[in-house]
Amino acid sequence: MEQVEVNLAECITLKMPELPYEINEELKVLRTNLQFCGVEKKVICVTSAVASEGKSTTVLNLCRSIAEQQKRVLLIDADLRRSVFRKKVKKGKLNYDLSHYLSGQCTAEQAVSQTTLDGLDVIFTVVTPPNPSELLGSELMKQMLDTMRQQYDYIIIDCPPLGMVVDAAVIAQYCDGAIILISAGEVSYRAAQDVVRKMENTKCPVLGVVLNKVDRRKSGKYYGKYYGKYYGEKYGGYY
Repeated sequence: MEQVEVNLAECITLKMPELPYEINEELKVLRTNLQFCGVEKKVICVTSAVASEGKSTTVLNLCRSIAEQQKRVLLIDADLRRSVFRKKVKKGKLNYDLSHYLSGQCTAEQAVSQTTLDGLDVIFTVVTPPNPSELLGSELMKQMLDTMRQQYDYIIIDCPPLGMVVDAAVIAQYCDGAIILISAGEVSYRAAQDVVRKMENTKCPVLGVVLNKVDRRKSGKYYGKYYGKYYGEKYGGYY
């Protein structure tokens, strides 16, 4: 792949704190499982049942984990209704976003923001349009994803909760697979099944479900704390 010189002064700096050992390891498991789905699974949409399940934070950390393997990753913030990614910008100026592109005000390349994390680019959402579903299902969205497939190893799309709005199902028609994030103890079985059914109706394969906000004390996974400390001290150079 061609090496491109990047001016870090013009890049976006994201708020990405260091993660605990056990969370880092679980992200590596998620990353590995995604990679084992096959090289043809490049464009992945991520959704949830309801808001505030930790989806966007998980998506950002997953993208960081993939980029650390020297992969080119594009994170697309496709929540045109209630984006949280704009709050994750620590430093830098956003000139254009996804809404600008989908409404014909800029090119796909202009909508992409490079970050200071090597290998990770982001298309943010700053402007809230009056017609999110129509824009996300437009031919411009498909054209952008077709173009970006040639430039990135993975395109991860952060979508609104499918249990609340239809946007994720609209986007899924252009994706190779979907990941559904469910918050432990906060979403009913029926609600989770409803999200899975809606996604399956789009013909986009559900690659897996991520169970978030698990209480380790109740699940008995004390090993995460113990071995995290042990391996972090003994093999810090590798983890």
